[in-house]
Amino acid sequence: MRVEGFEGKVYEAADLSPLRPNPPITTEDDNDNNGEELFVPPLNFAMVDNGVFRSGFPDSANFSFLQSLGLRSIIYLCPESYPEANNEFLKANGIRLFQFGIDGCKEPFVNIPEETIREALNVVLDVKNHPLLIHCKRGKHRTGCVVGCLRKLQRWCLSSIFDEYQRFAAAKARVSDQRFMEKFDVSGMKHLPITFSCSKR
Repeated sequence: MRVEGFEGKVYEAADLSPLRPNPPITTEDDNDNNGEELFVPPLNFAMVDNGVFRSGFPDSANFSFLQSLGLRSIIYLCPESYPEANNEFLKANGIRLFQFGIDGCKEPFVNIPEETIREALNVVLDVKNHPLLIHCKRGKHRTGCVVGCLRKLQRWCLSSIFDEYQRFAAAKARVSDQRFMEKFDVSGMKHLPITFSCSKR
């Protein structure tokens, strides 16, 4: 899977840095973008693995980009209702929504529900749901915890898990999130191959 960034950089599966889209520059003569549709990734978008993506909350400007991924499922990690425009997009594209409402809290009052994370991971592990997008509000903490626990299942070392988490959370990285990932018990869950096989619609 190759995703082109706005500065011409092509992101491969191994490049886990978040894409930070810049607003497109247009001129009066170029308002139609030469007939080409702009694909704008959501905030903090990146490929996690074959058929698995992560991001912040997508809005209507991101719908064409999401459509290009051929998504089957979206995992939404916030308790708030999904916006009507997003629901319409899902319906029009046959995308299934899995909502796991995890409250967004700030340290030191952080309560990450382990059972909810397990339920979300079970959706990720089922390749029949791929390609899928995991997102919360900013694509940092809740999404970072789900992806970090997935990495434990994939037998990543903790330092690599924390490095990936910190690349997205940056200055907002939480010790409590990292402690949660460190203590998360994967022994009761099936282990994965190093990577998923790509599942297209």
